[in-house]
Amino acid sequence: MISPILKFVSCCRAAGYRISTAEVLDCSAQLELIDLLDEEEFRAALRSNFAKSRRDQAHFDRLYHLFFHELRGDLSEEEGLPQKAGQVIQALMGQPEGDPAERVIIEFLSGDPFGFLEMMRRIHAESDTASLGTKFNLGPLSSKLKVLMSLNRVREEISGFLERNPFQFNQAMRDGLNRYFGEYLDSAFSLLLKEPRVHGDTRSYRTHEKHLMELGERSFSSLSAKEIEDVREALDKLVRKLKDIISRRYAAHSRGVLDVKKTIRRADRYHGVPVEILFRKRPPKKAKIVTLCDVSSSVWSAARFMLNVLYSLHECFEKVNSFVFVAGVKEVTEVFDNNEPNVAIDKILKDPEFNYYVSTDYGETFRQFRQNHMDILTKRTTLIIMGDARTNYLHPEDRILAEMRERCRRVIWLNPEPETAWNTGDSEMYAYRQHCHELRQCRNLNQLVDFIEELML
Repeated sequence: MISPILKFVSCCRAAGYRISTAEVLDCSAQLELIDLLDEEEFRAALRSNFAKSRRDQAHFDRLYHLFFHELRGDLSEEEGLPQKAGQVIQALMGQPEGDPAERVIIEFLSGDPFGFLEMMRRIHAESDTASLGTKFNLGPLSSKLKVLMSLNRVREEISGFLERNPFQFNQAMRDGLNRYFGEYLDSAFSLLLKEPRVHGDTRSYRTHEKHLMELGERSFSSLSAKEIEDVREALDKLVRKLKDIISRRYAAHSRGVLDVKKTIRRADRYHGVPVEILFRKRPPKKAKIVTLCDVSSSVWSAARFMLNVLYSLHECFEKVNSFVFVAGVKEVTEVFDNNEPNVAIDKILKDPEFNYYVSTDYGETFRQFRQNHMDILTKRTTLIIMGDARTNYLHPEDRILAEMRERCRRVIWLNPEPETAWNTGDSEMYAYRQHCHELRQCRNLNQLVDFIEELML
C-alpha cells in the first residue's frame, strides 16, 4: 500500500500541495491500524494527516478524488477498454513532437497526472501574483486559454484517430473509448477552471477580519440580528482562547512555585548539588465574581453579552453570582447554573415575576442588596456593576456602595454610555466613581473583549 500513497503524495506535491516526509511517515503508521478496504477510514486517515487547515481540505478532496477515482482507468466496467486505450495513447505519443501542452495532456490521459498538475500549479501561481498587483490578469487568462485550446485539439485528435480506426476496433469499442477519454478530458477541464489556489484566497478572510473590527466599534444597542450573531461568534473565539490560556496556567502552577530555601537545604545531602527540586504546594486561587446588571433598555444589551462570556468561562472562576435590577434586585445565579448562557438570558427576559418597565432606581437596588445579599461579598470577591448610573433623580445611596467596596477585593463599574454623557441629566456616575477601583466604558465588542482579557489575565 506504500507505493500508491507515495504516488499520491507526488501527485499532491506536483499540484503545489505541501506534504512533508514526517506527515507521510505518520500516515503510513496509522494505515496499519485501520481496515484498508474501508474507503471512509482510508480517506479519513489521509485527510487527517495531509489536510492541515480548512483551506487545505477542499484542495485535498479534489486531489484525492482525482487520483483514487478519476484516474483509475483500470476500474472501467467495459472489458479490455483500458488496454485498448493504452494502444491509442501510444499511437498518439508516437506522433512527431508538437505542442508541449498537448503531450502533457496525453500523459494525463494515460494516468500520469504529474506534468498536467505542475502546469496547473504554474497557471494558478500566476493568478495569485496578478491578484496582488494590477487589477487585470491577462497573463493567467492567456495561459488558461492556451491550455483550453490544447485540450480541444487533443479531443479532436482522439476523435479523428478513432474515425480512421487503424486498429480495426468495432463500433462498441470506439464508443467506449470516446466515453473513456471524454471523462479524462472533463477532469482536466475541471482542474483548469475550478482548481483551488495553492495558498488559498485570503481576501475573504481579510474582509471578515475587517468586518469584525468595524463591528467591534458599533454600540451593542445598535446591532442588527445578523450582527449579534457575528458578535457571538467573535466572543466564542475569545472564550476558547482564554480557556486554553487559563488551563495552561493552572497546569503549570499545579505543582506550586519553586521553594528555593528547601531546595538549597536538601542539596546539602548531595554536596551542594540541587538533585531534588522542591516546590511550594500553593496552587493559584480562582477569583469569585459577583455581577450586578441593569436590565433596562440599552444597558441590558451590553450586560447580556458580558454575562454570556462570564458564564462561558464559569469553570475559570470559583463562583459567579449574578443579580439583575431595575428598581429592585433579583438573583439569577441558579438560572445560569442550570441552563446554557443564551437560554438563561431568554428565561430572565421572560420572567413574569420581574418588572422591567418601572423607572430605574439604583438607591432601592443597593438597599435591597445590602439587606439580603451583603454576606456574599468577601475579600476574594470582584464586584462588577454594569449600568448607566441614571437614577431618575432618586437618591443614589452611594454610601451603600462604599460599604460594598469595604467588603470586596475590587469593585469595577462598566458603563455602556460614552464618557461625555456621564454626570449629565440624572446620571450619578461621578458620585459612584469615588467608590470604584476601576471605572470604564463598555458599550461595544472591542471594549468588552479588552475588559474580559484584563479580568482573566
